[in-house]
Amino acid sequence: MSGEEVRFGQTRLPDRQADALHRAVRLEWVTIGFLVITATLVFLVLGNSQAMKAAWAEDLLSFIPPLAFLVAVRLARRRPTRRHPYGFHRSVAVGHLVAAVALTGMGAFLIVDSGIGLLTAEHPTIGTVEVFGATLWLGWLMIAVMAVTAIPPVIVGRLKIGLARELHDKVLYADADMNKADWMTSAGTIVGVLGIGVGLWWMDAAAAIFISLSIVHDGVSNLRAAVVDLMDARATTFDDKRPHPLAERVDQYLAGLPWVSAAGTRVRDQGHVFHIEAFVVPRKTRLSLDDIERAREGCVALDWKVQDVVIVPVPELPSVVEPVTHPG
Repeated sequence: MSGEEVRFGQTRLPDRQADALHRAVRLEWVTIGFLVITATLVFLVLGNSQAMKAAWAEDLLSFIPPLAFLVAVRLARRRPTRRHPYGFHRSVAVGHLVAAVALTGMGAFLIVDSGIGLLTAEHPTIGTVEVFGATLWLGWLMIAVMAVTAIPPVIVGRLKIGLARELHDKVLYADADMNKADWMTSAGTIVGVLGIGVGLWWMDAAAAIFISLSIVHDGVSNLRAAVVDLMDARATTFDDKRPHPLAERVDQYLAGLPWVSAAGTRVRDQGHVFHIEAFVVPRKTRLSLDDIERAREGCVALDWKVQDVVIVPVPELPSVVEPVTHPG
């Protein structure tokens, strides 16, 4: 992809991030292809196991994050318009929200469905099938399918986390987090199937509830993060673990300018990029447009994620920002 200009709205991506974006798109298509195979194999050996049904439902839900990422990335490349002056970066947050709602809703449904099966003491049975002329317990095929399909998502998920960090993409991170946890679904399903095989019928329903709880956990954690971002909370890192350090870098840069006494910023996470409102208390009463423009250009040059910067001279910093004073 050398020589090809890649943009998020009006922001041109550096070569490193452009390469990360292309790799992320390829990985998501690989994920979708793998999910098609996995969901088909699980469906073919589904049987009466509730754990297998829950695992199949999770496979179907796993299509949502990669599809949301691919759609969001395509929309985010559009340039700002008069109707959408901030660009289309919020498509990332919308995709994050859609994926989170789907996960939470389906996970809650599966918990109720599996719980009813446990309370009513449903005794699932697993029959036999003919394979190349030999009679085989279907449970062995279920276990084989879950074991074979458990490892690739974990590997792909770990690769996606590094790309999510490079692109500051929370949908990609949510997808990676789900992929990394897929082995627990496979392990729980295997335990449930083995439980049926040894006559412990309740282990199947318990495994299904375990898988459903994992789905709900993913859904609720992502729902919380998506809603917080849409409410314009303080910008955080791609994994929502801490405030994004870029805000402090902008504050330090502005406070270090010779004509600035103190500075503080409000940073709005638009998706991949940030919109920044920077408040500065000037040392002099008369400022030139050149001073403000050079300060704005300096902020933009700090990081590719700084898309829009508004420099606002004020006599006193607003109470909602963290003040940084001039080092002198």
